[in-house]
Amino acid sequence: MQENLVQKIVEEVLQQVLKNQPSLQHDHQIPVGVSARHVHLAQTEVEQLFGQNYQLTPKFELSQPGQFAAEETVVIAGPKGSIERVRILGPARSLSQVEVSFTDAIKLGVAPPLRISGDVKGSSPITLIGPKGSVVLKEGLIVAKAHIHMTPADSARLQVKDGQSVQVKLSGIRPIILSDVIIRVSERYRLEMHIDTDEANAGLIKQGAFAEIVQAQSIEQAPQPVMQPTIPSPEQKSVYHFTKKLLSQVQVAAIEEQEIVVSKKTIVTALAHDKIRELNKTLTIV
Repeated sequence: MQENLVQKIVEEVLQQVLKNQPSLQHDHQIPVGVSARHVHLAQTEVEQLFGQNYQLTPKFELSQPGQFAAEETVVIAGPKGSIERVRILGPARSLSQVEVSFTDAIKLGVAPPLRISGDVKGSSPITLIGPKGSVVLKEGLIVAKAHIHMTPADSARLQVKDGQSVQVKLSGIRPIILSDVIIRVSERYRLEMHIDTDEANAGLIKQGAFAEIVQAQSIEQAPQPVMQPTIPSPEQKSVYHFTKKLLSQVQVAAIEEQEIVVSKKTIVTALAHDKIRELNKTLTIV
C-alpha cells in the first residue's frame, strides 16, 4: 500500500514538471548552434595529412546524430596568412570541404563564396597542412549559409519544406534578423539552426540561444537580389537598405526607418549596435 502511494505521488510530480516545461512543439523556438571554422575531409585527404589507413579519433559528439568533433586538427593556409588548429569534423565524407567566416577569409587572403554546406563546385582553393603531409584543394573553401536542420515532423509542424528560404529572428542581447536561411530536412537530423561566428558576433548570440522563423519564402519564387540601393517607396518607408562598408552610430541616428538592412560584409560598430537598440530599431543581415 505504501509503495503504491509513493509511486502515485511521484507520477503526479513528474506530470506537473513536464506540464510546466516550455515545449518547442508549441512555441516554435529553434535551438541555435554557433559553428566555428572547421574542416570536413574525405578519407583520401585524411591519409595524406595523417598517414596511410589513418582513422579520425572522436573527441566529442555533435548535436547532429552520428557527427563528431575529432581530436585531429590541421593548419589552413591561404595567399596572405594561415590559421592553426582548425578542428576536423567526422566521420569522413565523400568530398573535402573547409568552412570559414568572412573574417577568417580576410586573414587568409581569399574570397570564398557564400554556399550551403556541401555545395563546393567552383568554390575557392585552400591548402591544408597536417603532421604527415599537406593537401591543396583546388576547390572546397566556402562561407556556409545559415541553415536549419530538422526532421520531417519538424518540417510539417513549422510548415516549411526542404530547400526553402526563410527569414529568422535570433534572440540575444542584440536581436537580429537573418534572411535567406535555408531549411534542410532529413530523418537523420535534429532540430537546430547553424550560424557562423560573424553572424553570432553581430547579435552577441551565444550557443544555446533560440531562433524563430518569422517569414518563409516560397521555393518556387525566384531568389531576390541581396542588395538593391534604391530609394524606398512610401510602402517601404520602414526599411532602409544600407550599402556602405561601415555603419556607425551617427549614421544609425540619421536613418528614420525602423529596420536597417545591411550586407553580411558590412562592418557594424559597437556604438552603432547600441544606438540601434536605444532607438528600438531592427538590424537585418543579408
